[in-house]
Amino acid sequence: MLQAVAFTYFPGGHIVLSDKARPIVEATLPVVGEHIAEIANRFYAHMFAEHPQLQDGVFNRGNQAEGSQPKALAGSVAVFATALVKSPQQLPERLLTRIAHKHASLGISPDQYQIVRDNLMWAIGDVLGDAVTPDVAAAWDEVYWLMAYALIHQERGLYSARGVTAERVWRQWRVAQKVPETDDVTLFVMQRIDDRPVKTSLPGQYISVNVLMPDGVRQPRQFSLTRADDGEHRYFAVKRVHGGGKPDGEVSNLLHDRVQVGDELTMSVPYGDVVLDDGGRPVVFVSAGIGVTPMAGMISHLVAARSRLKVTLLHADANEVSFPLRRQIAADLARLPQSALHVWYEDGTGSELPLTGTHAGTMELTGMDLPDNAVYYLCGPIAFMQAIRSSLLQRGVSVRDIQYEVFGPDLWQADTD
Repeated sequence: MLQAVAFTYFPGGHIVLSDKARPIVEATLPVVGEHIAEIANRFYAHMFAEHPQLQDGVFNRGNQAEGSQPKALAGSVAVFATALVKSPQQLPERLLTRIAHKHASLGISPDQYQIVRDNLMWAIGDVLGDAVTPDVAAAWDEVYWLMAYALIHQERGLYSARGVTAERVWRQWRVAQKVPETDDVTLFVMQRIDDRPVKTSLPGQYISVNVLMPDGVRQPRQFSLTRADDGEHRYFAVKRVHGGGKPDGEVSNLLHDRVQVGDELTMSVPYGDVVLDDGGRPVVFVSAGIGVTPMAGMISHLVAARSRLKVTLLHADANEVSFPLRRQIAADLARLPQSALHVWYEDGTGSELPLTGTHAGTMELTGMDLPDNAVYYLCGPIAFMQAIRSSLLQRGVSVRDIQYEVFGPDLWQADTD
């Protein structure tokens, strides 16, 4: 059963700490922040030891092994606690919304928050020791439940909007086609099996795929939808993950090597907070490598809607044969009356695609003629997006007009919220 915590709201629904908890959290925030990474690592190790079932179909053990999930948790808690103390009327809504969508795509239920709370509070006490007095523990318990209930509220709305419950986000689909896009990227065309209506996706959203691994454990992964819905199919692309000295990606390699046409996969209904703005403004998509997949989905939606928006795609890759979905994207852009495509190839080779511009080396926006009053969407490696975002801000683009999608735990959210 979930614990109860007293809520205090500003007008407009902003959550604030209680008068008793606020000075304690403010005083202990530096020491908790200093040790938050260690707390997160202890938390996950203890929780999985106590509840091994959570490693089956809920948590990505690849992210656990490389440490990105504990880092993301640590950053999220630190950002939320800091906001409660310093700017309670401006809580990190983007952070909360992003987490809620990811949770909804995994079918997270409210009762699981109690498990997280119990193990997180254990980890705080284990790391900080005698510094965690009963009052300190109570104050940070309040921080946790304020964040948890904010997420539970959002997730409840996300489930309701899709007409599902946490237990019903999953559905079986059949692999209709596997289409090689590059040496390392394969397009999966999934077909519905039963007669139930397909939940429509918004342009830019993703689905979770829950894959049964050889050891009997299910592993979830999120993949952006690369085409607009047709009521019968879902399209997503998978890049084979090479470890580069670390273990190779277990799910991506299994999907490439073992899953065949006719096999079934368990997929969630679509979620994702980075969706195409329909305000009628010009759109600029900026991507690198496999980061082009949500852009392909949004462009496909624009074609299906017979949009007349001014659309520009800027894409960076090693070379043309490494550019996933390039034929689909070029064909779709050709159907949009005001579109442009610019590519940057690291090896300096040319292109056979119908382009506005081909550039050698890494992406550089200096001198690029970009539309006024545009909305920007970024996806690719975090370092790439940070550089592009900085360049856009220097050009005078507003922060609110730049959205980004991160594949995996969002380790950038504290810097951009």
